[in-house]
Amino acid sequence: MDQQKTGALLRKLRSEKNLTQEQLAETLGVSNRSVSRWENGNNMPDLDILIELSKFYGVGVDEILDGKRKETHMDKQTAETIEKVAGYANEEKLKLKKTLRGLLTASLIMSAITIFLNYFEVEGKFVSFIMGFSNGVSLGIVILMLVLTSSYGAKLRAAKLKLLKKIRNGKVDK
Repeated sequence: MDQQKTGALLRKLRSEKNLTQEQLAETLGVSNRSVSRWENGNNMPDLDILIELSKFYGVGVDEILDGKRKETHMDKQTAETIEKVAGYANEEKLKLKKTLRGLLTASLIMSAITIFLNYFEVEGKFVSFIMGFSNGVSLGIVILMLVLTSSYGAKLRAAKLKLLKKIRNGKVDK
């Protein structure tokens, strides 16, 4: 896949509809900067946006990805499969967002406990333990969030999916 070719095709398709980047961005619910990045070949649209673009322009997703029009379009079953994959990808993103929100909330609560105890200058061994525990949990959550949102998080998710696939196929010893 050549992002430059894909970008050139997206630019051509938009021009054929006599739309500005701003108008297309508004139609798709994205920023005009995103449209510009796609058309310059700097970024690729998410799968769900690719599907919307293919419907909007009346071309196949495979044509957009290849960066050239084809005489025959993608069959209905392939298009439906791609839509299902996009839906699954969106569900995974939502699950990750919920997890990150939960972790952030827990971290904020732990930090609030520490701030509360420091503000009122509460002392004692148990209080020191609670403050240390809260700080440790908060730091751990922040590190976990950084890992989950970095490329390492993507690698971990890919490894998890690979392992789950092996388990389903019975290739892993129990």
